[in-house]
Amino acid sequence: MNQDASINAVKEIMLNFAKITGLVESGGPPKRYLWTDAFAVCNYLELYRLTQNESWRELAVRLVDQVHHVLGRHRQDTSKKGWISGLSEKEGERHPTRGGSGSARG
Repeated sequence: MNQDASINAVKEIMLNFAKITGLVESGGPPKRYLWTDAFAVCNYLELYRLTQNESWRELAVRLVDQVHHVLGRHRQDTSKKGWISGLSEKEGERHPTRGGSGSARG
């Protein structure tokens, strides 16, 4: 497989990932998992580096933002609300990773 074919295969995989995980419109709630999302950010940034297509960088930034908003907040199926850090809405938006811990998601 030549480099262009490899890049095209990665593009297809990463667009599919964006759809099935709710990064782009999928009709369902976003499905976030920190480790696969971290790998995906690296893939999107590498696709941007290789192609200089701004849409790949935008997907990386959108994914980081969505991870902060999904994994940085208490789950909807619990009585707890807001940021897991305990910050106010305004401060949580400004600093979504400050003081948070994945173990506090409960």
